[in-house]
Amino acid sequence: MKFNKIIGLAFIVLLFGACESNPQEVVSISKTEKINGISTSTFKVWGNCEMCKKTIEGALKVKGITKADWNVESKWMTILYDDKIISLDQIQKNISFVGYDNEKYKGDDIAYNELHKCCQYDRK
Repeated sequence: MKFNKIIGLAFIVLLFGACESNPQEVVSISKTEKINGISTSTFKVWGNCEMCKKTIEGALKVKGITKADWNVESKWMTILYDDKIISLDQIQKNISFVGYDNEKYKGDDIAYNELHKCCQYDRK
């Protein structure tokens, strides 16, 4: 009987522990594939709205990137690029320079503070 109470208590603790989550603590599965010389990478970028989307994607209008799409709801960024011209590391830095955190880099604090209030997401 005592064993059953311990198992039940452990289950309750696990259940409540699983319900507590920070939206910034998302397990991500970044990936990069290369087909016919074009790399496709996906990774998380934090932001809130369509204005964020415009700023994030705008930071990637550079030589070597053929497509940049950030999904407002899922926070997933998908990039098609020529890795001989620009690296994934530089792409992620470009995003951080305009104030947005991504899996590798924290957004620039000054740029973040200059974002519109609706774009100031909860930082990780």
